[in-house]
Amino acid sequence: MPEQFQGLISAAANIPQPGEVGSYTKEMFLTDFPQFTKKQVSQGEEANQIISLVPDPMLQVFINNANASILPSRYCEIWRYAAGLYVAHFSALYLKTYSEGSTTPARAAATGQQTGLVKEATMGDTTVSYDNEAITEASAKWGAWNATQYGQQLVTMARTIGMGGMYVI
Repeated sequence: MPEQFQGLISAAANIPQPGEVGSYTKEMFLTDFPQFTKKQVSQGEEANQIISLVPDPMLQVFINNANASILPSRYCEIWRYAAGLYVAHFSALYLKTYSEGSTTPARAAATGQQTGLVKEATMGDTTVSYDNEAITEASAKWGAWNATQYGQQLVTMARTIGMGGMYVI
């Protein structure tokens, strides 16, 4: 095959370029998803500072992974939003289990307990049961991406982008 067609075939096949990474940043995320921020009102140079609710080291891990996984060549105009959804998804999962600290190992383990939809609730003698079937069925195909609305949106985008070309008559 002639060399000039190799790039066209790669582009048509939706193959990323070697070494391609995104350039999503913490500042982009905090701007695009303010629900993961809080304003710190103080005196002096840092007055009204916006800070992340997700600890910086963890947030940077999510951003690095988004930059390696959500490639600009695949997502084009919606790349920034897709990268933000990736970071928001993992940030939400992280914050679901976040704790300032635990008094016992059992309490620490409880922060990671899977929950589902409330199936049954009783007031007298307190009974609560959960329906985890929806979560386990959803996890069979898309794993933890179904655990947040951010993940569900990203999966929907990824499925659309990964469809390839379409021909309509």
